[in-house]
This record gives sequence, C-alpha cells and structure tokens, in this order.
Amino acid sequence: MSALTGVLYAALVAYLGGWYVGRWSGNFALLLFILTTVTLFYWLAERFHFAPARRAAADALLSNDAKRREALAAQGISRVDGDVEPARQQILQQPWWLDWTAGLFPVILIVFLLRSFLFEPFKIPSGSMVPTLLVGDLILVNKFHYGIRLPVINKKIIANHDVQRGDVMVFRYPEDPSTDFIKRVVGVPGDEITYTNQKLYINGQPAPVQAQGNFYDEDARVYRQRFLEKLGDKEHQLLVEPGAQRFFRPDRADGPFPFQENCRYTIEGVSCKVPAGHYFMMGDNRDNSRDSRFWGFVPDENIVGKAFLVWMNFGNLKRVGTFFN
Repeated sequence: MSALTGVLYAALVAYLGGWYVGRWSGNFALLLFILTTVTLFYWLAERFHFAPARRAAADALLSNDAKRREALAAQGISRVDGDVEPARQQILQQPWWLDWTAGLFPVILIVFLLRSFLFEPFKIPSGSMVPTLLVGDLILVNKFHYGIRLPVINKKIIANHDVQRGDVMVFRYPEDPSTDFIKRVVGVPGDEITYTNQKLYINGQPAPVQAQGNFYDEDARVYRQRFLEKLGDKEHQLLVEPGAQRFFRPDRADGPFPFQENCRYTIEGVSCKVPAGHYFMMGDNRDNSRDSRFWGFVPDENIVGKAFLVWMNFGNLKRVGTFFN
C-alpha cells in the first residue's frame, strides 16, 4: 500500500504541475471529488482493517510478554529485563502513507462540502468588471443562492432564489466549461437586450444612468468615465470610453453559439432576445469586456453562484470586506 500511495501522490504532483504550467486545463471540483473519494477509501481501510490489526498485534505483544513473565515467575525468577511498551507504541503508530491519506480525509471532506454547497473562493483575473471588482481581488461566491447543485456535474437538485438583473454571477464559460468567468447579469429569460451606441436598453427601455465623474484605472493607467447604472432595483458603477464604440460580432471559437439566431448585429451594436433557461452577461468595464455580446448566452446549468464579497486583495488591503451587488 505504501508503494501505491507513492504512485498516487506522484500522479497528483504531475497533474498539478502540468495544470500550473498550462500544459492542460484542470477541473478543481473533479480533483477535489477524487481526492475525497480516495482518502475516504483509505480512512475506511484504516478504521476497519489496519487500525484493528495494529491493536491486535499490540495486544498479542502484551499477552506474550505477560505469559513469558508468568513462566519465569513460576521458575522463581522475579526480575525480568525488557520493557515492551516502546515496541507496543511503535506497532500502534500509523504509517506515513495512512497519515497522509486517511489522516487528511476529514479536512478534505470539509473543504469539499464547503466549496460544493456553501462558498467558493474566486480570483479576479482581468479588468472586465472594473470598477466593481479589481484585478487581484479575491472574492467569495455564494454557491447555494441560486439553488443546491450536485458537485462536478453541476445539476440543480434544490431551487432557491431566481437570477436577477444586476447580480454579479460566476459561471462556467460556455466556450470552455473548465474555466470560470464572472460578469453581471443584464438579461434574464424573455428579455430583449439591446446595446447600441454605448447605451443599454432592456425591453426597449434605456437603463437609467448617472454620470459619476472620472475613474483612474490603475491597471490600464488611464482615466475612464464612470457612471451609476440601475438594473431592476440594483445600482452599480460602470465605465465607458466615449468614442471607443466597437463593432460587435459573434466570435465564438467553436462556431455559432446556441440561439445565435436570437441576436441581430449591426454597425451600431447588438440586440438579443434571451431564450428560456439562459442569461445575457456583460462586464462593468463596458468597452473592455468580452461577454455575451460576442459569445452568446449563459445556460442555467453553467451557473456557479452569486459573488458578493471581497475577502482579500494583497495589493490593496482597503478592498478587504467590500460587499457588492
């Protein structure tokens, strides 16, 4: 078993190393599930086989030592050299390969349950959500807000709150489900979303906005115009670069996106009818975000959870504890 454990750890190190250097994409949820299952096997083997076997061997050592002492006492020998207690403790000691498998099972199980059903950490990798979220923000994602989902397969088994316009949502990127993205929900099923001439319209009505002055984007080292936008009953800040209007067109790498026929692209912008069970996502940094305007809708089964808190930013500690819509 020690050799098998060594092979398993070598495979884990190789997998994580290849993931880190970008040789392949990893699925942390699946990895955590496999680690939980494997360590559970070791934990059960330790509890019901290896630990009882060690205790039986230790008891046999004490029993044999007691019999030896009785036999010597019968011969009139009262002083017997040798203390078997160190040997007994060595027999009872858990070997390294069980300490690093069965011993880790409770910790891995707690992490697996917390991450799968309660909260999951997420690091902001790009500036598409500036000014709401900055590059380097470490945030928490509420996994149960939209319902309880089975880990790995992400199938919803218990419904909770509906997705609302204005929610900041983490989801599995439709082009590459092994990658998590974060954007703001702009359109829910049935909505007609139009983004034209750098203005957002929902079901034919412009989203209310108020100018908030300039915002200095530290990563890009430029000033951008900041606005306060209201989606439903939620207000949030966004950035717009006047004159930076882009010609939107579908550019999904694997071809036309599902329900692409629901979208109309013009020189002024794009208009999409959100299909049932799907959502239209946009970044708050409107002119620096590749989102649903380019790669289409996010299906309900891709939802990871609702983002709500910045719990750490090592480059800007003032960000810690920031709640957001």
